[in-house]
Amino acid sequence: MVITHSVKNQSWDGYQEAVEEGKLSQECKELLLSLPKEKGWRTSHLYKYQGFWCQSREIESTVSFQRHFQARDTNVGLATVPKSGTTWLKALAFAIASHERFQIFSNNHPLLKFNPHDLVPFFEYKIYANDQLSDLSNLPQPRLFGTHIPFASLPSSIKKSSCWLVYICRNPFDTFISSWHFINKIKPRSQAPMPLEEAFEMYCKGVIGFGPFWEHMLGYWKESRDRPHKVLFLKYEDMKKDITFQLKKLAEFLGFPFSVEEERGGVIEKIAKLCSFENMKDLEVNKSGTSIKNFENKNLFRKGEVGDWINYLSPRQVEQLTKVM
Repeated sequence: MVITHSVKNQSWDGYQEAVEEGKLSQECKELLLSLPKEKGWRTSHLYKYQGFWCQSREIESTVSFQRHFQARDTNVGLATVPKSGTTWLKALAFAIASHERFQIFSNNHPLLKFNPHDLVPFFEYKIYANDQLSDLSNLPQPRLFGTHIPFASLPSSIKKSSCWLVYICRNPFDTFISSWHFINKIKPRSQAPMPLEEAFEMYCKGVIGFGPFWEHMLGYWKESRDRPHKVLFLKYEDMKKDITFQLKKLAEFLGFPFSVEEERGGVIEKIAKLCSFENMKDLEVNKSGTSIKNFENKNLFRKGEVGDWINYLSPRQVEQLTKVM
């Protein structure tokens, strides 16, 4: 029997995924057996854990995060649905929190040398990835972290502490298109691209990484209404429309308000320019290397536009997603 190159590679990809799942702890393997599962966007399966869909490795790191992370009142957590402005928010928050230490656009500014995900690490992809426990004692204050984990599944130490949480929400139409492009970029070449129609139906059912997206957004939104002094809910579209106003609001919330002298000196505008999509995409550090698992940094930047979904979705799909929302 003749085995074609594509079939052979697909078998190899499945084998690699099986090997990765084989590295999971015995506890996690047993947990997966009890969870609902659906076909994944990039991997064979997504599992429903505590009400949201994620990959097996993400479940293992989430459990470790829940058990071991001890929040401090000075911590800042940046939370997002994937592909809703995560990299941008991390860059902005880091630039604001460090603007007294690093002169904006100086040659030694960390954002010119490091990807934002290296400066603001993910709990689930870096700190607690691969069942490891990282030493966080030497991280500079304030400690900035990122996560895609829904509010309901955050560790109790975060919920009980006075640490700050910042959430950015993006139009679900644009989030879907961005996610679809991203998944097809990072899928192994031997795998066929996921058809837009198939991805759309899964998205509308909530079957996407850390979905359903509506539960994710509502969880943080409700918390921002109950504790507005500790949870800031931002909208991607508002930030694109008036970045100066939104940066001032973010800086005040984080406890690093801009002085009158800094505003007159153009610090806000300089931070906005440094962290702009165009500038970040053009930096050499973001054109190569990996900062999240084995995903290439260059794939983190596509268009960053508002309303790009109109070029992809049919009137029927627009009506369907509108009803879901």
